[in-house]
Amino acid sequence: MPEAGPAPGGTALSALALIGLAVLTGPAQAGSPRSGASACYVTGGGALEICRSENEAEGVYAVPPPCRFVHDVQILRLKDTGPPGPLQVIYRAEPPRQSGRRSEDSCPADLRATDPVSGGAVRIGRQIETLATVLPPTDPRFWSEGLKGAGPARAEQPRRRSRASRQARREARRAAREAGQQDKMTFRAQASVPEDDLSGNAMMVAGRDWAGDPYYAILATATEPSGEGRRRVLVQARTYDFQSLDLRVGADPGTEWRPFGAPSEEKGRRRGRGQPAAVKPAPVLDDAGKPIVGNCAAPGLEARGLTGSISVVDRVYHYFYTDVLPADCDAPRARRRMALYLRTSRDPLAERTWSAPVTLIESLPAETEIRVAKARGMDRWAVAYSCSRPVTVSGGPVADICLHYTADLSPGSITALTLYAEPIAAGHSAAYLGLRSGGDALGRFTRDGFGWMTDRYGNLDAPTIYPDKGGFLTWLDRRAPRSDGSDASSLYGRPVYWATWTVRPRAAAP
Repeated sequence: MPEAGPAPGGTALSALALIGLAVLTGPAQAGSPRSGASACYVTGGGALEICRSENEAEGVYAVPPPCRFVHDVQILRLKDTGPPGPLQVIYRAEPPRQSGRRSEDSCPADLRATDPVSGGAVRIGRQIETLATVLPPTDPRFWSEGLKGAGPARAEQPRRRSRASRQARREARRAAREAGQQDKMTFRAQASVPEDDLSGNAMMVAGRDWAGDPYYAILATATEPSGEGRRRVLVQARTYDFQSLDLRVGADPGTEWRPFGAPSEEKGRRRGRGQPAAVKPAPVLDDAGKPIVGNCAAPGLEARGLTGSISVVDRVYHYFYTDVLPADCDAPRARRRMALYLRTSRDPLAERTWSAPVTLIESLPAETEIRVAKARGMDRWAVAYSCSRPVTVSGGPVADICLHYTADLSPGSITALTLYAEPIAAGHSAAYLGLRSGGDALGRFTRDGFGWMTDRYGNLDAPTIYPDKGGFLTWLDRRAPRSDGSDASSLYGRPVYWATWTVRPRAAAP
């Protein structure tokens, strides 16, 4: 929900309204998850309860037009409260559109609503603190053609990928000319072409501003060729003004920061075109010099891993993420169990500072998404995760977002949590929030690509109009009616919703 305002050229996200409604707007409800007017469950080592009554605030966050989508929204409250506003938003949206005679009249390659891979470019933008605004119509676009070569994916459709590669270079040159003129930009770190983006989420957090570092760090997941498939890899960017962006790229020796769109120093130029090769982002290295990559390679669009969140506590950066268990790399996608990992760093923009991964929770259900952040006003972790309501609940099992608080800020307090009931593979949990917005006429929901609002250090925050809430989260519902009213199986035009929750000491309960 970046600042509204006119911008020249393009229609990348024109007419995308971000609307905050303090009432339920979804077309379907799944029923009351607990008995009584207030839906509460115990967490925080027995010291807290999370409650969501039937009048808990929910609403529509984004209604993209038919050829657009928005998901994985992270909202940061910045230290600077001046114009154009104190909030910075980072999210994923549709890939850049191809140029040509029909580029303004046709959608990019369609995406089925049931496909768990949604891809998309990473976009960031600034806004005033409001829940009602309109995104500007034009975005400078940033992306890379690949990591460590083209790989098998390039050979699948060489003619189409060649055209898209030329388009990528044209868009990059145009973006360089427009840089500094917009309040919003797009960053891509992806092998191959815009239409087949396989990237996971992007995470933004302030650098060491207590030491005078003016930059914000952006860690994003891309993919690289690996054997017969692809593997997730962590890449790195930085920005200080949210208009220009530096990408960490390979150098001899080591790596270096280079403005996105700067000419590559790779050998040679594109045959017959006289244009430099695209800059390739360098994988983020851990403190042993090893690239931070996903545990498993997978064919096509099935690469997983490294999706998560970053939270700064006592000047230590905590990177929590999920990945497939190495033992399940060869299992069918629906049976690949996952684990929650933690890496820490003292400086997210330095080389070789991330620790080796520590496994916090094993044997999570396939496709599990988890976000972890320091709780608002408490020395505890808040752990949000994808789940389904128990079968025994009225209207269940229904897709929901579950949330637990830990007893303290130790990593072991996360390990001590019981996230799912047996059998774990079913993904059922009694710690669900009972979200109401969205769904179709049959009461089916999805709660995909969820994120939340934090301060600049990745710790939970909420809009000033909700000073007593535990937090503010957003999610995509692939089942909700599209903005054009059709029931086509497409990701385009699907609403993104928001909701709050209340957490309180158990002693304060009536």
